Amino acid sequence: MAQPRATLKTQLTYGFGAVAYGIKDNGFGYFLLLFYGTVVGLEPGLVGTAIFIALIFDAFSDPIVGYWSDNTRSRLGRRHPFMYAAALPVAISYWALWNPPELGQLGLFWYVLCLAILIRTFITLYETPSSALMPELTSDYAQRTSIQAWRQFFGWSGGNFMSVLMFGALLVPSAVYPTGTLNRDGYETYGLVSSVLIFFAILISAMGTHSRIPHLASPPERDTRGLTVIFKELFQTLFERSFLALFAASLFGAAASGLAGAMSFLLLTYFWGFTSEQIFIYTALVFVSAALGLWIAPKFVQRWGKKVAAIRLGILAFSIAPAPVVLRLLGLMPDNGDPILFPLIATINTLDLGLIIASQAVLYSMVADLVEQNEVRTGRRSEGVFFAAITFIRKTNQGLGAFAAGLILSLIAFPQGVASDQVSSETLRALGLWYAPTLLILWTLMLACISRYKLTQDDHQAHLQTLQERVK
Repeated sequence: MAQPRATLKTQLTYGFGAVAYGIKDNGFGYFLLLFYGTVVGLEPGLVGTAIFIALIFDAFSDPIVGYWSDNTRSRLGRRHPFMYAAALPVAISYWALWNPPELGQLGLFWYVLCLAILIRTFITLYETPSSALMPELTSDYAQRTSIQAWRQFFGWSGGNFMSVLMFGALLVPSAVYPTGTLNRDGYETYGLVSSVLIFFAILISAMGTHSRIPHLASPPERDTRGLTVIFKELFQTLFERSFLALFAASLFGAAASGLAGAMSFLLLTYFWGFTSEQIFIYTALVFVSAALGLWIAPKFVQRWGKKVAAIRLGILAFSIAPAPVVLRLLGLMPDNGDPILFPLIATINTLDLGLIIASQAVLYSMVADLVEQNEVRTGRRSEGVFFAAITFIRKTNQGLGAFAAGLILSLIAFPQGVASDQVSSETLRALGLWYAPTLLILWTLMLACISRYKLTQDDHQAHLQTLQERVK
């Protein structure tokens, strides 16, 4: 049965919950290796190994949580029990990650590994049911994009807020720590502030959508048919052509985003020669990009529908992103140190990131529309399973990006631990020649996969009509 449209309050409180995942993702992507590798003293290879093992664990926990949530029966519905239950454990474990005890190499490795697994598991207990809640908040084709746009806005803003706080206030030189990035007190404060924000983001999201529980889809009868039937249902759900297209698109998109993220500070520092103050401003402009994505996504969907909107947003974003690097290789960009260079690069990146955020909102909204198609086909609502798969792909972006970035840096023999003016122009040119084409290839593959998505707005309305007739 079609759900009533979600109010603005519901959209805002639901979207605000993405702050939790944004902070966790930002911390794992930008600060975890830096903290343990340079401040705590754990060998970087051991940190990477711990994160990789935790990711493998996610490959099993994500679909289990998704299926568990889809089939939960409680007075709080299928999603809210997990959302409420995850708030305190994920906050405590995230705080503990940034406040390690004095241990040796082996002890620290196990400490990071266990906490990485705990954090990823607890965030899965929240993020997968929370993501799966979106299709239940509204069946409206256009409003689903608006809700996802709010979720992307808060997710990016939450993570970026902590980056700005770190570089602007916490990782600053002091009498005890002359080098700001080695300021252990800053990381400990970060852990406390992040954990408090994660806790309240989850709680506010759960409480803000609590009133919608009576309107959510009814949970199914308890399944006692055994693992064979369960795995058969999972196979039927996930191996649907349009979903496979989005799954593959998300995989290539995650690889591209991970590569761009892993290479971001390296490019800003070495390729463009920006100062730490300029990088701080560059980072703060992500808030503007998040707002642009929030505004752009619904406009494109209203004008062209989701599939065409996702492709056009992708083409725009992926044409703009590597353009400065390509133009530099062609000798058409201002030299490093030119007063026009920083505002030019910052403006291009702000617009480009806004388009990428908008395309992500549209993509996740497209996943939501597959729920009713799957229900018509199988008789089951499997939001949890669908979004568990997409959530897992989102988590892989750091690993995929770090792998691709490491491969490129190894291929060009990029020097380690040198100042920005000590890298040869030949090495920087090789960096650009590998980076830009790799991004373009990954993004082209992503758009090719999106083109295989078949569901239209008319199809969605027909599925809703079929489900309404079944209820009568």
